[in-house]
Amino acid sequence: MKRFLAVYLGSKDSSAFKQWKAMGEAERKERQRAGMEAWMRWSKVHEKSIIEAGGPLGKTKRVDGNGVSDTTNMLAAYVVVEADSHEAATQLFANHPHFSIFPGQSVEIMECLPRPKV
Repeated sequence: MKRFLAVYLGSKDSSAFKQWKAMGEAERKERQRAGMEAWMRWSKVHEKSIIEAGGPLGKTKRVDGNGVSDTTNMLAAYVVVEADSHEAATQLFANHPHFSIFPGQSVEIMECLPRPKV
């Protein structure tokens, strides 16, 4: 089995997020409740593949040759899964609540490769 890092992406500038924010409070809370229930069902269905449940990501700091600064990106959350292949890992996220219910845009899945030996 191979390990994969799945990163949930979303932008506050996306049309889906703008529609989410434009909803009435009651409708948004209901969608959020339904989305969390769907996400928990997804987690239960795929629990044997989930190596690390991960979670939401907070504000971002950038460190480079100029020092430390605040920055933004589309990273929203992450999870680590195990699958036989990259294709099998991607299939775990087909119609995921992150973008089918919540205003997330996508999930990117990349294989966690072994460290090079020195």
